[in-house]
Amino acid sequence: MTTAATVHRDLDFARLLTLVERSVVQKLGAALKADNATIEEWRVLSLLGDGNGHPMTEVAEFAVLSPPSLTKVIDRMVSLTLVHRRVDEADRRRVLVFATERGRQALEKWTATVECQYKDIVDAIGGEEIALLRALLVRVSGRLGQ
Repeated sequence: MTTAATVHRDLDFARLLTLVERSVVQKLGAALKADNATIEEWRVLSLLGDGNGHPMTEVAEFAVLSPPSLTKVIDRMVSLTLVHRRVDEADRRRVLVFATERGRQALEKWTATVECQYKDIVDAIGGEEIALLRALLVRVSGRLGQ
């Protein structure tokens, strides 16, 4: 028999995931803000840092952004000369996004900032717990089709 307490406890799982995600994103976001960056911009450059051009759909998926939100982020990054757009030579209907040299330099700085915050998070939680949580989240994400 399902009770209100059971439903509440089960729904609490989603709440706990949200609380943890918000806490981590808040810490990373605050640190990146000091570098005049956002976590979304760092995620975009993390993908584009490989030197290859990527279609907007791939960038949106990687950065966990909706297409309209990504367009706003990319527009800002273009104005800051961190990225540039170019029509895909293989498929002229697609636009590819590339990191500029300035973008690659920003990525190095921002990644160092994120790594410092990540170290603080690992210190607070523990390396074994982080590894276990990461493994579980990867498994859950795969099972949920993400």
